[in-house]
Amino acid sequence: MAQARIGVIGVGTFGINHLRCFRQLGYLGVAELVAAADINEKLLAERQAEFGMPVYTDYREMLEKEQLDGVTVVTPDPLHKDIVITCAEAGKHILCEKPLDVTVAGCQQMIDACAQNDVLLQVDFHKRFDEYHLEMRRKIVAGDIGKVQYGYSHMEDRIEVPRDWFPNWARNSSPAWFLGIHFYDLTRFLLHANGVRVWATGCKGKLQSLGVDTWDSIQAKVEFDCGACVTFDTAWILPDGFEAIVNQGIRLVGEKGLIECDSQDRGTGSCCEGLGMATHNMSFLRPRIDKQGREVFDGYGITSIADFAENVNVLLDGAKLGELAPYPSGVDGLEATRIAAGVHRSLEAGGIVEL
Repeated sequence: MAQARIGVIGVGTFGINHLRCFRQLGYLGVAELVAAADINEKLLAERQAEFGMPVYTDYREMLEKEQLDGVTVVTPDPLHKDIVITCAEAGKHILCEKPLDVTVAGCQQMIDACAQNDVLLQVDFHKRFDEYHLEMRRKIVAGDIGKVQYGYSHMEDRIEVPRDWFPNWARNSSPAWFLGIHFYDLTRFLLHANGVRVWATGCKGKLQSLGVDTWDSIQAKVEFDCGACVTFDTAWILPDGFEAIVNQGIRLVGEKGLIECDSQDRGTGSCCEGLGMATHNMSFLRPRIDKQGREVFDGYGITSIADFAENVNVLLDGAKLGELAPYPSGVDGLEATRIAAGVHRSLEAGGIVEL
């Protein structure tokens, strides 16, 4: 089997998971972490010291100098489009973090560029790989809860995320883009449906008082083409003392029953002196030491990235794009962006908008 040669563009808060994933895939002979790029020279040097790959401050130079089969794009949302199009034109298969782009037109340009260059465009919608969500999908597909009529989801971050992690970038984002996009796609995945109209409201104030001019919270009701209506609550102003960085869950109700998942509290909690209460989502990222004494990670936060490398290997072994097993595609990225963009249009219009 082929072994994909991968470059990572963006090595920050989530980019490190991509580096971890491809390093440990290298232990297994599945993929090779070849190089990484980031404009932050200090951070880049730290990552090079930890992972040992060549690094570049310009991703274009990395594309020119390294023999890559695929790249992953882990930059702030508004930067995805130009990078993806450049990588597609260079003939590289691509995994892009969510959202694919912050405009529907931008998503379509990215899809077109990848199609014209016959390269894979995959979106890292990792909630599709959560074993709990997969069980929800299995029961829905089996008809166990009947035709879904309505539902509810919430995804909320502690205020440290926009205030401390991304104070500059958060001004150009929102809880709908940063958080809601996960559950817009997950709901599409569970219902096998697309959004058709949306009504959204939101609040500002707390983050503005801290110098971060963005929405505190956004509430959106989305109607899907299967007839179901799902409400999405998103926010990133939970207090610092909340027991997890993210609070999240989803509930769907059908004609024959309901199914729900508390994605935040998986049943493991702790209370430690000086640290307070905490709950631990070990389904997302589970660090462990393998038999060779190396740190490796399990969980859907790794599995979704590894899936890209496996898809690239299948293509390198001669398969066509249309022959790949189902994966979160550029079209999925476009449809999730269509919902998120509609949410913001509804906020501006003050009423229901068609998607």
